[in-house]
Amino acid sequence: MSDNGCGFPAPGLHSFLFKPMATVGGFEFNKVMLLALVTTVLVIAFFWAAFGNAKVVPGKLQMIGEAGYDFVRRGIVYETLGKREGEKWVPLMVSLFFFIWLMNIWSVIPLAQFPVASVFAFPLVLALLVWVLWVGLTFKRHGFVGFFKNITGYDKSLGAVLPLVMVIEFFSNLFVRPFTHAVRLFANMFAGHLMLVMFTIASWYLLNSWMIPAAGISFVMTMAMICFELFVQAVQAYVFVLLACSYIQGALAEHH
Repeated sequence: MSDNGCGFPAPGLHSFLFKPMATVGGFEFNKVMLLALVTTVLVIAFFWAAFGNAKVVPGKLQMIGEAGYDFVRRGIVYETLGKREGEKWVPLMVSLFFFIWLMNIWSVIPLAQFPVASVFAFPLVLALLVWVLWVGLTFKRHGFVGFFKNITGYDKSLGAVLPLVMVIEFFSNLFVRPFTHAVRLFANMFAGHLMLVMFTIASWYLLNSWMIPAAGISFVMTMAMICFELFVQAVQAYVFVLLACSYIQGALAEHH
């Protein structure tokens, strides 16, 4: 509650904290974990239902699954990695895209009303997964010397500034990259949820205070924010997967 006497329950960090729903062996299970688990089950169930018994003439569910799969394959993976190199990475990127998208969409689903990606641990784990994959692929493709050149941006033509560039690139690629990859998704979902909560609470607060015109404006802003969040949620899933493909492309590319 705010301290200015008006009683407006301003949103804050407490809006992202949830009490444990259950405790098993010292492990606390809360609403965010439940939503992440449901997200995993829904993604697996959808694609299993869509492609488990695929037909030459697809049904409605298979058509939707194929459209989503083809969007990620052609619109992200092929555009970044090319068809020959990219085909093997399509299943992973499709899984990442729809997992992240559905985690985000919970923000506007009644009763759930919380984007899982606004808890930093979830995008961080996904970003670390991509980072480990990038490091492993770079080392496997280029060997130790090539790996070192790749992560340090080694280029003899840089001359005297080469040592400085190598130090910056080394820390940027090994330490900053996974952090920024995760923060980009987390920050957008965190800020979007905070704005939605603020306008929603404000609508009820103003309505209960008999400030009808102001409550109407706040309600309109809530609807506008929901529409905007639906757009941002899809864009953030797209950007995360696009960056993942870009990192893999950098690992597979020959260093010059």
